[in-house]
Amino acid sequence: MDKEEIVAYINEGIQARSRIEPDLVYGVGFKIAERIKKGGKLVLFGNGGSAADSQHIAAELVGRFEKERRPLPAMALHTNTSSLTAIANDYSYDAVYSRQVEAFCLTGDAVIGLSTSGNSPNVVKGLEASKRLGCMTVALTGSSGGKCGDLADYTIKIASKRTSIIQECHIAIGHILSKIIEDYVFP
Repeated sequence: MDKEEIVAYINEGIQARSRIEPDLVYGVGFKIAERIKKGGKLVLFGNGGSAADSQHIAAELVGRFEKERRPLPAMALHTNTSSLTAIANDYSYDAVYSRQVEAFCLTGDAVIGLSTSGNSPNVVKGLEASKRLGCMTVALTGSSGGKCGDLADYTIKIASKRTSIIQECHIAIGHILSKIIEDYVFP
């Protein structure tokens, strides 16, 4: 990668980030915050980098983002490797999130499925299970939205087809959501 390619990559990321819909992100953050304030929790899941982003966002809420405050209930479903591998072995990898959603989610919860393609079968099934339980569902996807985008209550699409740019924008959205939630629950 030469300097011109680096500049092009940076500019591609800036363009994708500038096309994020602030009203949508604010509305989603506010609705998640309302659910948490009423005793619900935030559950997140994804694969690979999206799993890492899920875990990162959950940590911002359980730990702290910018304020000293009590921990907020958030969890990433891939962190229990025994559950993950047992479900994948006994059922299929497509069921690793839906089984856990059925075990841990309640009607007042919010669920975020992250998938750069929007078509990861386990994320799709996790969102489907969340909807059946009456959870608020959010999909963070790439430009097409995919199947996740079609079924979630709210879809935040990143205007890029490049996985790394999409993931960079997803974590930026995770930080924005953390700020909205923290400021709403702890004014």
